[in-house]
Amino acid sequence: MAKFPVINMEKLNGEERAATMELIKDACENWGFFEVLNHGIPYDFMDKIESLTKEHYKKCMEQRFRELVASKALEGLQAEVTDMDWESTFYLRHLPESNMAEIPDLTDEYRKVMKEFALKLEKLAEELLDLFCENLGLEKGYLKKAFYGEKGPTFGTKVSNYPPCPTPDKIKGLRAHTDAGGIILLFQDPQVGGLQLLKDGEWVDVPPLRHSIVINLGDQLEVITNGKYKSVEHRVIAQTDGARMSIASFYNPGSDAVIYPAPALVEKEEEEEKKGLYPKFVFEDYMKLYALLKFQAKEPRFEAMKAIATA
Repeated sequence: MAKFPVINMEKLNGEERAATMELIKDACENWGFFEVLNHGIPYDFMDKIESLTKEHYKKCMEQRFRELVASKALEGLQAEVTDMDWESTFYLRHLPESNMAEIPDLTDEYRKVMKEFALKLEKLAEELLDLFCENLGLEKGYLKKAFYGEKGPTFGTKVSNYPPCPTPDKIKGLRAHTDAGGIILLFQDPQVGGLQLLKDGEWVDVPPLRHSIVINLGDQLEVITNGKYKSVEHRVIAQTDGARMSIASFYNPGSDAVIYPAPALVEKEEEEEKKGLYPKFVFEDYMKLYALLKFQAKEPRFEAMKAIATA
């Protein structure tokens, strides 16, 4: 099995640029996932976020999770649970409007650093989208523009903790799925693993790597690239030891953005026969469908959107 791709973004500024762009291209085409280092987000700043996130979980979320486990009788499971995940989460919205002030229990310091982190991640997402454009032969800014609705893109963060689980064979940390949106930037626990992606029919670990940001591609990038890049199924395996932190930020199209394959990436024959694999749709409509079918295969979602488009 090939080694999980790790990209040193510093190398984009020197003689190794072409080789690094090739690594990014291969990761997008064959993995749908990669990790980036030297991404411009200061490592001491990431350490602070990790410490504040873990502190917040201990203080505000841990007891709630224990109560949930007790109320749902999730201790000592005998049979497999397929309609729940072993995770404790909260969501932050950044764009088009922030909801940070409305989230209870966050300290002022935590709010401040998460706001700053979101700005840094937004910049990194847009930088990566332009690198994808370069590799795809699209004009600079094409993907960012494709994500823009009337109010720009949608951007939010899911902060999760996966506490130790006594029965990881009976319940997943997070069930297998592809991500619905655009580009996902994950700051994951540097020590406790559990994230896996499906490659060539096998589950492969996404290795914890201190100060890296894990990048994965969502369904919308698969559509816009006409399948040149693919969104990939992934899951989180619950662990018996250690709590795993996960801060996943989703840079998605605006709710009213119209998503369709980039004309430059559609073959002439496809265009003439109108037999393209991918539909044209409004992102919000796709999300409504995804909410119902998240843990199912993506292909029926694409087919359903196609049926709506031709109805």
